[in-house]
Amino acid sequence: MRDHLLDIVQHTQGLGVLNLIKITGDQTSTTINAFDQDNRTVILNAEFKAPVADFVGTFGMPNLDRLNTILNLPVYKEDAKITVTQQDGEPSGITFVNKDGDFKNNYRFMGSAIINDQLKSVSMKKQVKWGVEITPTVVSIQKLKFQAQAHSDATFFSTKVDNGDLKFYFGDHSSHAGDFTFAQGCGGALTKQLYWPVNVVISILSLPGDKTFKISDENVAEITVDSGIAVYRYMLPSQTK
Repeated sequence: MRDHLLDIVQHTQGLGVLNLIKITGDQTSTTINAFDQDNRTVILNAEFKAPVADFVGTFGMPNLDRLNTILNLPVYKEDAKITVTQQDGEPSGITFVNKDGDFKNNYRFMGSAIINDQLKSVSMKKQVKWGVEITPTVVSIQKLKFQAQAHSDATFFSTKVDNGDLKFYFGDHSSHAGDFTFAQGCGGALTKQLYWPVNVVISILSLPGDKTFKISDENVAEITVDSGIAVYRYMLPSQTK
């Protein structure tokens, strides 16, 4: 259970924009849904590779920063007892007890009625025609971080296909600007120059796991991260500069 919980917080709270998620589970699947409630920069739809038996039902996980803190307390890193509690037939929270049984914490879930009200579904078009689909390299991700450092005041960067290469653009050519080739010979085509949130994209691409990056002229991008435990799909609506 600890590995599952660590995977969840790393791929949600770890981005800095998601602190409330919805879990929906049954005997065949366990899914996660969330979105950036403040700025609508990212929508998350994820599914565990195998159903999680303790997560059968519908509930919310709020205050993920608190859960992350508890999970990483040294007293719970070895031989701790981590148990999902039940109430009225649905998961209600998690109890943490250290190896010696003298250090305890309770983390409470949010009931189905409340999470369904607070985290109303936000969906993108199910059928998207992708103009570009690539597998980001470590070198390309590092170059993105370098450009973000050079343009530390930039909130967004833009993307464009130039002679078959996917290029990222920072700044404004009327003053300070920079660009670099993120992927060569990527094929496909983008007719629009679209804008994406710098910090969110870097945070997602910095997560461990296998990744794919798709961009569409339909004003949306998708970054998929396979953590080994779950597959996380981050949908990014294009932003207005």
